[in-house]
Amino acid sequence: MNTTDSNKAVVRDFIDGLFTKGDPSAVDTYLAGDFINHDPPFGVTPDGDGMRAAGAMMRAAFPDWHSELHALVAEGDIVVERFTAGGTHEGEVMGIAPTGKTVSLPGINIFRLRDGRIVERWGGLDDLGFLRQLGVVPA
Repeated sequence: MNTTDSNKAVVRDFIDGLFTKGDPSAVDTYLAGDFINHDPPFGVTPDGDGMRAAGAMMRAAFPDWHSELHALVAEGDIVVERFTAGGTHEGEVMGIAPTGKTVSLPGINIFRLRDGRIVERWGGLDDLGFLRQLGVVPA
């Protein structure tokens, strides 16, 4: 397996581990110690602990949370992921009481890797659409 394919596998396994399987140890396995998240989701810190917190928050609020990979493109040390995540809102999230609604969250992540570990993330998530589905923001 070449470096590009290895980098894609790291990103795929990280997302699957943390967000689909709900395994917080994916942070320790796949993120570098100096990892920085340039666009931390939902107000978490921009480090590995923030990614762990985001995974735990989504899993607590949406026990069936999963991420569906639509595209994974890599060049050099950069991997771009296009996905749709989703689940059933069964627990409180960001102060929003459970609604029982099934919601989806499409997005794009850009990861930079070094020595087989993720060192940076930039992302674009449809936060507004997510909040609309939960009834917090009018459609």
